[in-house]
Amino acid sequence: MKRIAILTSGGDAPGMNAAVRAATRAAIAQGWEIHGVRNGYSGLIADNMAPLLARDVGGIIHRGGTFLGSARCPEFRESSVRALALRNLALRGIEALVVIGGNGSQTASHWLCKDGFRVVGVASTIDNDMYGTDVTIGVDTAVNITLEAIDRLRTTGSSHQRAFLVETMGRDCGYIALMAGIAGGAEVIAIPEYDVEPQMVAERLRAAYQRGKTHAVVVVAEGSKHDARSMMRHFEENRDTIGFELRATTLGHVVRGGAPTATDRVLATRLGAAAVEKLAAGESGILVGMVGRDIVTTPLEEVAGRTKPIDMALLDLARVLAQ
Repeated sequence: MKRIAILTSGGDAPGMNAAVRAATRAAIAQGWEIHGVRNGYSGLIADNMAPLLARDVGGIIHRGGTFLGSARCPEFRESSVRALALRNLALRGIEALVVIGGNGSQTASHWLCKDGFRVVGVASTIDNDMYGTDVTIGVDTAVNITLEAIDRLRTTGSSHQRAFLVETMGRDCGYIALMAGIAGGAEVIAIPEYDVEPQMVAERLRAAYQRGKTHAVVVVAEGSKHDARSMMRHFEENRDTIGFELRATTLGHVVRGGAPTATDRVLATRLGAAAVEKLAAGESGILVGMVGRDIVTTPLEEVAGRTKPIDMALLDLARVLAQ
């Protein structure tokens, strides 16, 4: 093998740049040329790619997002569109592809593999819901950003005897809300995987108020049945049900945009380098992830269209600790 390409796809995640840096320098160490694809799979279709040198990826390890750019590309499911992408790769003499991204991105990787092209995926999503890995690039940073917001709101809540409802990212998976909620000592955690009715939230906040607490925190994932807007509408109509004055804060995409933590930088570095090592060993059609402390691989055919459920026992633990 002499030439490979690398792209970042789907939602950006802190640590993607570290993975690109590691894969680029690992490929150069193999004596290969590596091309960076701009804007994910859309860049493959548009033939928007260029060679990367070691210095091109210098000074990016600490930066959030992805300097290659990312995009969602639903048209890539069409075989005729993938054929155009494969033609562009062939014309450049590119023999394999490293794809850094989440569930949708790795499903597209599997399609390319079925089309006969060599691909290795790198597990990267702030939701940490990928099958085949314990942890994904970006989730540690996202949880810590959410936790920092919770801690700050708790401080001001104590000063004014208020409760805060914090909505964080998590359209289909409540991992960020669950972990930040536990670490932040939230009285209530609402996630897409487990419905929490506003009346139940009111009961728990009222109980905290009656126990003499000077503040309370509710953490809600954006994809919950009752999101922040829904809950606030309920409490505006039932102001006397919770004791506390209640305010809402929606974190939104600020959760994605932080500088990656040391944990995410090291994880991304290990996984990016491992992807190149697997290609050098003749492997493809796999996702590179981490289980325990070990780098592991999972066939993309097992990853495609599949997600990893959260540990519901942690939600039970959160309820116990909130008493």
